[in-house]
Amino acid sequence: MAVTYNTTIDQGADWYINFVYQNPAGTPVNITGYTAALQVRTSPLAKTAVLTLTSGSGLTITGATGTIAAHATNAQTTDITNGKYAYDLEITSPSGIVTRLVQGTIEVSPQVTRT
Repeated sequence: MAVTYNTTIDQGADWYINFVYQNPAGTPVNITGYTAALQVRTSPLAKTAVLTLTSGSGLTITGATGTIAAHATNAQTTDITNGKYAYDLEITSPSGIVTRLVQGTIEVSPQVTRT
């Protein structure tokens, strides 16, 4: 079962967030060899994503520590209209098993300063 975590993105700024996959005892799970994908949509049923991050393109996996570091650039966040969105983060094992680790909402705070 996925953990629910709600967060905020500041429109027009770089966005960083780290997730750690842990077992019920709180020990990090080794995810060496896994891939990951994070998508943000206007609703869970929306056909298109407003932001997609994948392994090697916005998501960095540190396998031994179970850590997935997400980074969206300021150019990516500028293109997201302010408002509330749904997101989730899924990992795929080397054998093809997909696990949803995190889900929730992202509130995009509008940018005021523009160049």
